[in-house]
Amino acid sequence: MVSYEDMWEQGEPGIPADLRPEIPHPARMYDYYLGGKDNFPADREAAERALAANPEFRSTARANRGFLTRAVRCVADLGIDQFLDIGTGIPTAGNTHEIAQAVDPGARVLYVDNDPIVLAHARALMGGTAVGRTTVIQADLRRPAELLADARAEKLLDFDRPTALVLAAVLHFVRDEEDPYELVRTLLDVLAPGSHLILSHGTADFLPAEVRDRVTGVYSKATAPLVGRTRDQVRALLDGLEVLDPGVVTVPLWRPDGALPAGADRVSMYGAVARKP
Repeated sequence: MVSYEDMWEQGEPGIPADLRPEIPHPARMYDYYLGGKDNFPADREAAERALAANPEFRSTARANRGFLTRAVRCVADLGIDQFLDIGTGIPTAGNTHEIAQAVDPGARVLYVDNDPIVLAHARALMGGTAVGRTTVIQADLRRPAELLADARAEKLLDFDRPTALVLAAVLHFVRDEEDPYELVRTLLDVLAPGSHLILSHGTADFLPAEVRDRVTGVYSKATAPLVGRTRDQVRALLDGLEVLDPGVVTVPLWRPDGALPAGADRVSMYGAVARKP
């Protein structure tokens, strides 16, 4: 498969003109951690600096994908058949719609991201088997009212019925002054009782201060900063919700379906699933 870097250089139609490939982007860096091809030299260089500071970035990204698979399958098994996935990132194996529709072929998934390369890639992916039940729109988590208006305009999801809100590895790119807690509350307020929140969030709880500072320094030069939060801070994002067992844990420890890797309890990403009463 041709990479987006090649398509960009060749001027292929459908590739947005405002990708800003010279500035590292967290979604493209994450794609690089996962072994993807949809990234540019600036993304790869920044990702390598982050890996030099914390070599576990790559395994943490993979552990987060595993958590997403298990969490989406869990809520789909509970009967949730519509998903609002915000900050989806560049599609890779095990996307939300693939997991949900494997449980219920009628499940509907609305992806939201603010990065044009994510939209270009995701729309190409949506041209496959999930047409009509999977859609992607461009909107910004930090402007939730606009995001929700755009989501309603798609008429894909019925917000009067329980919905799964997926915020996987996205809120750690929201600064404290942008109030991630209020963002989550605003999104949850419009969802029907019985809706679920699937959340994963980066943390520096297990990192030496010098490693944390080197990593955040890399992301300070990207299009979004990296804000690691403590377990208590992540738990506060779930206030008012019924948190499913086993609570807020590192992502490999959330209902594992295989042998746990060494150090699973110190992976720098927390995960949780919670129900709106």
